[in-house]
Amino acid sequence: MTPLHSDHAEHSAHTYLGFDYGRRKIGIAVGQNLTQTASALDTLRTRDTKTNWGRIDHYINTWQPCALVVGVPLDNEGKETEMSARARQFGRDLSDKYHLPVYWVNEHLSSAEARQLLSKRVSSREAARQTDQVAARLILETFLREQRQNHSTGDLGK
Repeated sequence: MTPLHSDHAEHSAHTYLGFDYGRRKIGIAVGQNLTQTASALDTLRTRDTKTNWGRIDHYINTWQPCALVVGVPLDNEGKETEMSARARQFGRDLSDKYHLPVYWVNEHLSSAEARQLLSKRVSSREAARQTDQVAARLILETFLREQRQNHSTGDLGK
């Protein structure tokens, strides 16, 4: 992952949208770098692997992100999988459509972590509905945390 930085990035707010891509659902979250926090926004259903670009257009227009963050599922050994390739293609499609930079985050076990967090707070039905958007939030928070760490250590990803 190459973080997005400028010499004064820590003093200006940048908004990002994060995505947890799946064959049937895509979780979306929004976050910003100053607070290093993200909020779950929505879970989009895909039909026959067709992305709901209209809803994504809505979130792009509403939040005006400076960049997009896509989770890439790696296996237990950190290797790419078939779903990694699909998530990367989705990220390339986002970049082509919206002309925004896309950053990749290893999302290994983010959905499992999201389910665990939700199981403590909501019904199992509601947890199933929210899992992907909470996973997107976790992916985006990982990116924001890593971005801050890289900035504080002087590794600006240049």
